Amino acid sequence: MRRGPGRQRIKRTQICALSASLLAMGAPTLDVMPARADEGGVGFWVPGFFGSLAATPQIPGFSFANIFLYESVTGGGNIAFARQVSSGNISANFNGNLNASLAGRADLYLAAPTYVFASPVLGGQASVSVAIPYGKSYGAVDATLTGSVGPIGFTVSKGASDAVTGFGDPAPMFSLRWNSGVNNFMTYITGNIPIGEYNAASLANLGLGHQALDAGGAYTYFNPQTGNELSATLGFTYNFENVHTQYQNGFDMHLDWGASHFVTKQLQLGIVGYAYQQLSCDSGAGDRVGCFESGVLGVGPQIGYIIPMGTLQGYLNLKGYYEFDAQNRASGWSTWLTFAISPAEAAPNAASHPITTKY
Repeated sequence: MRRGPGRQRIKRTQICALSASLLAMGAPTLDVMPARADEGGVGFWVPGFFGSLAATPQIPGFSFANIFLYESVTGGGNIAFARQVSSGNISANFNGNLNASLAGRADLYLAAPTYVFASPVLGGQASVSVAIPYGKSYGAVDATLTGSVGPIGFTVSKGASDAVTGFGDPAPMFSLRWNSGVNNFMTYITGNIPIGEYNAASLANLGLGHQALDAGGAYTYFNPQTGNELSATLGFTYNFENVHTQYQNGFDMHLDWGASHFVTKQLQLGIVGYAYQQLSCDSGAGDRVGCFESGVLGVGPQIGYIIPMGTLQGYLNLKGYYEFDAQNRASGWSTWLTFAISPAEAAPNAASHPITTKY
């Protein structure tokens, strides 16, 4: 086919190296916000971690991603009330009305090393990675509560805020990938190690306070000749009970997607988005907010740039999400900045040619 000056064929090995960088981005981090889905508005999966090129094959070896996340959200009375329940400030069953607001911010850094194996596993390409979060989370509630406990009426006005700085829960991940021409497939399993900064009485945490398991799969269409790409990753989360609060989050589903076009061999432009929906009710002795099923949609732009670095390859990506249609969940916007380093494509006379390998 003919290509104009700006239409250069993207080498598949270039995308393999880029995909190794993106894998490090595709790992969840945990209670980085004071108001997310499930218990107190907080869930395991942070929507938006997977995106473009989610399932494309990678260059074997080590890669490392540096991810910077800034997020700002607000929530109404139901989210503020749920967060106060989970922090232990409300411990009795009662009837009443709440006029409240909640605000939260997070400044987070994730170190995400990845290793891609050279030998096939089950006919596919295996990799292991871990996301290690560090940063600061802030949460504040301003509320006026009117109601009754039995025959006794009351009115309470209170403002409260908390901030925490430290490490969150590490999140290891194992994945397998298969490639057939322009079609790429991936499956993964991940979870958290609940050792991060967590205090059940705090409005802001960096650890989740309980274990969770998440598994799913992805499909990527990528045509190196046209530079067009489309990816979707569907996953499901099972949450174990929080022993600190006797609260168990429901079963969650999340869909992350991305679509992009390589304007040149190095410049990538596109859009990203996600859908998050809780499929079953929260439960446990500590659940005083009822079913509390959560959901949200998000969408935004992305731009990426591949940086040749000799035997290595750098990748810089900037993307943002605006959230809408939130249910029982604080919502707002987030900005992600990623710089990843991975192996570059092999020299033409190298013994191994990932460009022709199909997993």
